[in-house]
Amino acid sequence: MSTLVLDSTSRWFGNVVAVNDVSLSIGPGVTGLLGPNGAGKTTLMAMMAGFLAPSAGHVTLDGQPVWRNTETYRRIGLVPERELSFGYLTGRQFVRANADLHRLPDAAAATERILEVVDMVEPAGRRLDTYSKGMRQRVKIAAALVHDPAVLLLDEPFNGVDPRQRMHLMDLLRRLGDEGRTVLFSSHILEEVERLARHIEVVVSGRHAASGDFGAIRRLMTDRPVQYAIQSSDNRSLAAALMAQDSVRAVSLRADGHLDVQVGDLGSFAVSLPALARQHDVTLFELSPSDESLESVFAYLVAR
Repeated sequence: MSTLVLDSTSRWFGNVVAVNDVSLSIGPGVTGLLGPNGAGKTTLMAMMAGFLAPSAGHVTLDGQPVWRNTETYRRIGLVPERELSFGYLTGRQFVRANADLHRLPDAAAATERILEVVDMVEPAGRRLDTYSKGMRQRVKIAAALVHDPAVLLLDEPFNGVDPRQRMHLMDLLRRLGDEGRTVLFSSHILEEVERLARHIEVVVSGRHAASGDFGAIRRLMTDRPVQYAIQSSDNRSLAAALMAQDSVRAVSLRADGHLDVQVGDLGSFAVSLPALARQHDVTLFELSPSDESLESVFAYLVAR
């Protein structure tokens, strides 16, 4: 069980600040690092992996500094976003080279073991330049895992991967998290993070915007209306009645006939809606949150 900690960490390149005073902790399990392109995710990953020194602050793994500490490197695996540039190697040769770099006592056995874990034994004899995008991602993960690290960092691992390969990679990362490894993956695709990681860290414009369970982050946003979709026997009458409620901020009628209702006081709305429907002889057919997705949370955080 290992924990990565960033303490007031910043990184700048000349006059450009890529990461600005970020403090966060990444523990065992799968964590999603969410942010738009250019938010600083890759820079954060590079500092966590020990490839880039913080300009200010500290990055530690279980209390030990990561930068220029070869012992911590043995416990970290990095899957970079950039494409492999060793197309002339076979998948097996590429993974074996990483095993040799870590001076594993039985590099050949470690290579075969990890190729089996990522389901790449059969194509391992082929050159990397013949692989699909999903296969290249899996062999990069194999190379990052060959020394059995406690921490796995993956920078945009699902970019360009087809749906079937994406599902395979997600299942693999879940298994690694269930084993007790600390798995952190970055993404700007909201649906990917929501499907794989309940715990998220959000970075916007180089700053740490939010941290924690997705639902908990959503509940903390008390100044933002909760939006519901309602279908009833008389949407127009219900809409007129809802507009008179203090707990309702806005009501609109969709083209498909549903009502979109923005609610400021969720507790009052939940209590008053059934009574309001009975009072106006309206039958409620459907009530569902229409913004309980990571996309809505992300849009709010970016706009703050």
